[in-house]
Amino acid sequence: MSAPQLPPFLSVQADGVTLAIKLQPRASKNEIGEPLGAELRIKVTAPPVDAAANEALLRLLAEKLDCPRGSVQLARGHTSRHKLVKVQGLTADEVLPKLAGR
Repeated sequence: MSAPQLPPFLSVQADGVTLAIKLQPRASKNEIGEPLGAELRIKVTAPPVDAAANEALLRLLAEKLDCPRGSVQLARGHTSRHKLVKVQGLTADEVLPKLAGR
């Protein structure tokens, strides 16, 4: 029996999962959007200044995934809209329903 097909923006790691994200700063509200290709679109109200948008993204994900802020880390893309976020201690089965329950 094969594992269920994961969306392309999510990959499983030994200690958690990583999410490929396309971030839109200065949006009208913080929200997790639809997947776009191999990335999950996320909007935050913070501007892309002094890592404010990155911090808003990580806080939004921690809140949505109901996990400590310290478990959500930016692995790649600190100055890009295309980001890779690592979520420690959660499985794909735990993450996907929480992301989908927008």
